[in-house]
Amino acid sequence: MILTTTESAGRPVTEVLGIVRGSTVRSRHLGRDILAVFRNIVGGEVDEYTKLVAEAREQALDRLTAEARALGADGVVGLRFGTSQVSQGAAEVLAYGTAVRLAPAED
Repeated sequence: MILTTTESAGRPVTEVLGIVRGSTVRSRHLGRDILAVFRNIVGGEVDEYTKLVAEAREQALDRLTAEARALGADGVVGLRFGTSQVSQGAAEVLAYGTAVRLAPAED
């Protein structure tokens, strides 16, 4: 599966299958919050939240890829990410793009 933020995947698009998306909602963890408070005091990257967001992005991508495969796609073009706050302490990470079929690769 080719995933790209561009409108082409290096091969001609033969069929547009439609919009695909994957999302996840994650909430903060009390233990991580306590560590983050200490990190805020001394400064630096808040590793606990960096890891949380990275895991959320990967899960959203996995769900997008599964939806694209179910449509018979071999690529997703125009891939984008979005985030939104669902409630205090919880946020959604959304991955979306256009599922496509691509021309065979030339050898």
